[in-house]
This record gives sequence, structure tokens and C-alpha cells, in this order.
Amino acid sequence: MPEESAQPAGQQVTEYRIEDLAHHSGATVRTIRAYQDRGLLPKPERRGRSNVYGPAHLTRLHRIADLLDRGYTLASIKELLEAWDTGRGLGGVLGLVAEVQGPWTDELPARTTRDELIERFGGMADEAAIAEAVELGVIEPLPGREGEFIVPSPQELSVAVELHAAGLPLVAISVHLRELRVQVEHMASRFLEFTTEHVFSRYLDHHPPTDTAAAELAELVRRLRPLAQHTVDAELARAMRMFATRHLRHHLNPEGTPPMHQDPRPVLLPAATIQAVQSLVGNDSVSAFIAAATERELQGRALDALTAKPLQE
Repeated sequence: MPEESAQPAGQQVTEYRIEDLAHHSGATVRTIRAYQDRGLLPKPERRGRSNVYGPAHLTRLHRIADLLDRGYTLASIKELLEAWDTGRGLGGVLGLVAEVQGPWTDELPARTTRDELIERFGGMADEAAIAEAVELGVIEPLPGREGEFIVPSPQELSVAVELHAAGLPLVAISVHLRELRVQVEHMASRFLEFTTEHVFSRYLDHHPPTDTAAAELAELVRRLRPLAQHTVDAELARAMRMFATRHLRHHLNPEGTPPMHQDPRPVLLPAATIQAVQSLVGNDSVSAFIAAATERELQGRALDALTAKPLQE
């Protein structure tokens, strides 16, 4: 049990033995000693034959646990705590962490049950599909509540419901989501690399950043956060319009006339043209750029032809 040291009235200070400190902090005795060896936790005071810990040790252990939960390594935590000890503070850094780790969407999680899932997906129980949804994070088991789940993104689950109602098997939906997730994670990584190179790099000279720099970074994250989604939404709408038009044209094309995109004759472009496109959009996007440019030219000519026709009385 914690002991009260002899202090003047109104100035009692709680003292802990290492076992008591472990109990109140949630850390093990072994962990506390390891933190001391690494310099993360100050040494205790020596009182006769006993080591005595105080409230500052308990506060430090809670702070370490919080930083570990946020994904920091012990080496990074040591740097942050040293900055805190020298008076630089952690408020700005933790505010930045909270901004980055906060929700990147206005969508609110929802709850559902196993029975509700079965009903929404046609009324047939499919335990393998539920396990797959849990693995993908589409649903998360609610601790202590058998058969109940948290739905992080109700919109994503609703998309799966609509696709299944349209005739897609659940296994195909899962495969599609896995493929889509890889591509979206690549886009997110590229967006972060792009913004770090041109925006955030000037703030990262200090490690950890000063409170002022961290506050400015948090504000930038808050401003730039929606831009990635807005860009993807706009580009996805453009691409869907382009490819949906091509698919429709293909299926409505009169018999006997091969679709334009299936013409077997190769089209050779000058090397200088290819190089110019590569320098503009990169090697991986040359074909898509040429296809889009061709599509735009064809649409322009179709509009010109329509406007050139005499108006009927």
C-alpha cells in the first residue's frame, strides 16, 4: 500500500514501493526496472533499506503508456520525455499526434448484430463471410458482447450490401476490397510523400519539433486532410465517366463493326511524342494519357460535327 510521508499539515506526499507503483500504473515490476535502466524513469529515492517512488514516477509511467499506445517507440519516447524535462513541453507534439490519428472522415461508426448482417445479406448465414469481414476490418467484434459488432464505416458496409443485392457473390466483393485497398494505400502514401516534400519538410528539422512548429503542423494537417479525399473523388468520377462511356459504346456497337479500342492494327507514335508524354505524366501513365487525349479529341470532333449540321425548321 502507498505510504504517507511525514509532512506538515496539508502537504502530504504519497510514496510507493515498487510493487505498489506497479499496481497503480498497470506496469510490471520488471517493466519499471527496465524503464529505469533505459533512462525513461528516474531512479527512486533511497530511504534506509527501501527504494521509494513518488507521484512523479506514477505520472511518468502513465505518460509512457500513453505514448506507447500512440505508436511511439521507446527510443522516441525517451527523446520526447527529455524534451519535456528540459521545459520544451509535450503539448504541441501530442496535439499534432491527436490531429493525425484523429478521424479522417465525418462518418460516424455504427453498431450491428450477426442477425442483422445475415438479414441484410439475403437471409442466409455465412460464417466464413463474417470472419472475412472481421479480418478486413469492415466489422469489429464488440468486446464482451457476443454476436455484436462495431461498423467503422457504415457506408462501406452499405456498398457491400448493394453489390451483393445486385448479384455479386461475397467472395468477389472481398477480393475487390482487398485489391482496392492496396491501390488506395498506394495513393495515400504518394500523397503523404508529395506533401512532406513540399510542405512539411521545413518543420521537421527538430526532433521532436518545438511546440510552435508542432502547432503549425497540426493546423496544416487540419487544412490538408480533406484534400486527398476531394482529389480522389474528382479523379474517380472522371475515370468512371470515361470508362463507363467506353463500356457502353462497346456493348451498343452495331454488329460487324469492331469496337475502336479492339482494333488490331497498331498505331505507331513518334519517339519524340512518347518522350514528351513520359516527361509530363511519367512512364506508368503514358497509355492512359494517350487514351484520354484520344477520347477528348473524338468527343470534340463529334461536337463539331453536330454543331455544323443545319438546324431543322
